[in-house]
Amino acid sequence: MAAAQGRLSDGTGGMDDPKDPGNPGNPGHQGNPGKGDGDTSRKPQAPLPFRAAVDALRTARLRPQLEIEQVPPPQRLAPFTYALEATAVDGEQDLADGRLVLLHDPAGHDAWQGTFRLVTLVRAELEAEMAADPLLPDVCWSWLTGALQARGLMYGEPSGTVTRASSHYFGGLSSRPAASQIEIRASWTPREGMGGAPDTAAHLASWCDLLAQVAGLPPAGPGDASVVTLPQRRGPQPR
Repeated sequence: MAAAQGRLSDGTGGMDDPKDPGNPGNPGHQGNPGKGDGDTSRKPQAPLPFRAAVDALRTARLRPQLEIEQVPPPQRLAPFTYALEATAVDGEQDLADGRLVLLHDPAGHDAWQGTFRLVTLVRAELEAEMAADPLLPDVCWSWLTGALQARGLMYGEPSGTVTRASSHYFGGLSSRPAASQIEIRASWTPREGMGGAPDTAAHLASWCDLLAQVAGLPPAGPGDASVVTLPQRRGPQPR
């Protein structure tokens, strides 16, 4: 599975070194929910709301075009963390990938306005014409908020960035075509339900809707308007 690399937003402010997987990040934070760091053997027992939230993530049913797996979470973004990585696929080809990190601080966090926070990075390659569209960043951000709203989810304190990047090759690499990529880095606070745990399964489903949308996958089923095909996306990448 292709790993989503890069710094993700946890909405707490400040900027860290992208090579340090533990420090919080921005826009809000640009942290790196990469490989876990530090010794977790001394961590206290996870509280019941966090365990319930993680169990919901583990048992969620997702569309078959998405391959998802648990990955080592960062250790210093919050007292309790859990991370998933997903790839949208078409046969043997990767269309888009991303990472979703669940943060929990039982004491609460002023910037989050809650005890839970979801942090994500989603990325895909695009055709140059699509990447040059001046409305693309606003549209991509609306895909995230729209995916949450389409499932009736309550959330707060959203923050994030949409980044377009273009690569042009020269010299010995001049035979390669120019490439354009879109990245959505974001974080939001899921509203807690009974027992203090948010509906993380529904938030994961919304995040998968976003990933499928960026990948250009068709709607998951009849009448499902939460996934809209991305036009002129770059051809699938070999796995």
